[in-house]
Amino acid sequence: MSWKPEGYTSVSPYLIVGDAGRALAFIETVFDGTRLRVMPREDGGTMHAEIRVGDSVVMLGEMPRTSSDDAPGADINVHVYVADATATFERARAAGGTVVQEPGRQGDGDLRGGISDGNGTTWWISTQG
Repeated sequence: MSWKPEGYTSVSPYLIVGDAGRALAFIETVFDGTRLRVMPREDGGTMHAEIRVGDSVVMLGEMPRTSSDDAPGADINVHVYVADATATFERARAAGGTVVQEPGRQGDGDLRGGISDGNGTTWWISTQG
C-alpha cells in the first residue's frame, strides 16, 4: 500500500472556507473540477471535501458558522495554471467571481489575472508564456 492515495500529489492546498458547497460548485464550474469525496459534519456543514483540478487535488473544510459570525475563513490565494487563462477567467466571472486583477502579461511573460470567489479565496488564473 502506498503512503498516499493513488493519483494525489505530495502537497495539496487545504482551504478553510465559509461555504464548502459554494466553493466546490465554483471550482467545478470554473476549473472543471471533479468531486472526490465530501464528509459532512453533524450540524450539516462540511467537515472535509476533496476535488480534483487537472493533476492536483484541492482539499477544503468549512469554518463553522455562529449567529454572530457569518464570515468565511481567512483570505486564501491559489495559483492555477490552465490551458486558456482568458476563457477560464471569463468562466470565473460568469460564475459570480469578483475581479481582483484583469488578466494581463506579467513580468514572467505569463498571462495572469486574479478573481475572488466571494468565499475567501482569490484564484490566480494563469497560462505560461
